Amino acid sequence: MYVKIALLLPLTLMANMSCTNSKHDISEGLRQHNLHWSYSGETSPEHWIDIEKNSDCGGRHQSPINIIHNNANPAKNQNELNIQYAPNTLISKVENNGHSIQFDFEAGDSINYHNETYHLKQIHFHEPSEHRINGIIYPIEMHLVHVSKTGSISVLGLLGEEGDESQLFEFFESFLPIKEGMIKDIHQKIDLSSLFLEDKPYYSYKGSLTTPPCTENVNWIVFKEPIILSVEEVLKLKNNMPINNYRNEQPLNDRVVTYHF
Repeated sequence: MYVKIALLLPLTLMANMSCTNSKHDISEGLRQHNLHWSYSGETSPEHWIDIEKNSDCGGRHQSPINIIHNNANPAKNQNELNIQYAPNTLISKVENNGHSIQFDFEAGDSINYHNETYHLKQIHFHEPSEHRINGIIYPIEMHLVHVSKTGSISVLGLLGEEGDESQLFEFFESFLPIKEGMIKDIHQKIDLSSLFLEDKPYYSYKGSLTTPPCTENVNWIVFKEPIILSVEEVLKLKNNMPINNYRNEQPLNDRVVTYHF
């Protein structure tokens, strides 16, 4: 009797442990499967490689980078970039997607870069800046994302410096606050030519999207001179986005940064 109990007890414990471990493995697997990237905790940028298995987040040509001016190859501006922003382009909607505030655009504005046309699709923001110039982190960075008919991507990166009020940012922020997951239809005109980007010096390099899936072979055009907006405008954007919604600096590896002036 006691022998049977002694024999059965370990078997019962093993069965229970096996069942418990099995449940733990399943729940752990489900938890891992449901993880979504973010900017903090176990889903922060340093973990994107692990939770975004089919992404380029572990690639060698990632963004953002720290741009060292003295290491950039100088190139006299020869109209490689032609900005074609019209005063009557319409913003379609604004969305708080949980990662940033994003404004989507209807057809109209475009750029021509290396003889290929890229249409402006959306603008979003990062606070503080993702790109650095000579190690300097700016209070905010605006990304203007353009896509060609072939699916190629070119992004204009504008660093923001605190100073006078910006009418453009006042217009953007007139649609805020907006709660996470919400979308507001806009369908109003916006004139991005007020950014006066033509003939301004910029850096260019091949990089990636700064959010998963971190798609590589993206044309990055980062303007050297920051745009100016007020402290209040920076704070209003900040209050509608996750804290520190930026990706950490990525290695340059074998890439070359060009300075166009």
